[in-house]
Amino acid sequence: MALPFDKGDEFALDKPALHPCVHLDRHRCQIHDRLDASGFSGCRGYDCLGAGQRLMAEVFPGQDWRQDATLRRPMADGFAVLRRIHAGLELLLATQKLTLPEELAQERAALIDAYHPATGWTLATLQSFDAQGLPRRFSAFMAALRPYV
Repeated sequence: MALPFDKGDEFALDKPALHPCVHLDRHRCQIHDRLDASGFSGCRGYDCLGAGQRLMAEVFPGQDWRQDATLRRPMADGFAVLRRIHAGLELLLATQKLTLPEELAQERAALIDAYHPATGWTLATLQSFDAQGLPRRFSAFMAALRPYV
């Protein structure tokens, strides 16, 4: 529902953001077993990294955009942030294979905790994610890894 796609090589039709795909039936894709043949290889190639499932479990438990259309925008906005968080968390976890000086190891641990808070995410904490400076800290941490990779 959240993501748009444009008709082209990977999608057989246009779909605006905040509208369900015509092939979506409840929570299942009706053409999942034949995405390529149906002209939807872009769907097969996309990975939300678990952000969609986490959003629904932590931020909007028991809520359904089909029952309440006013949920579409906040769900889509929350998903966009949580997808970036999950992508960052995936990279942070991959850096655990690196031997780092104590200062960088501590920053890595702090960022992992911030990107995966024990209390979970709420719509308010997702909305304030950028303002907390976490993306800037993440970028600085990743840049500091250059000598160790």
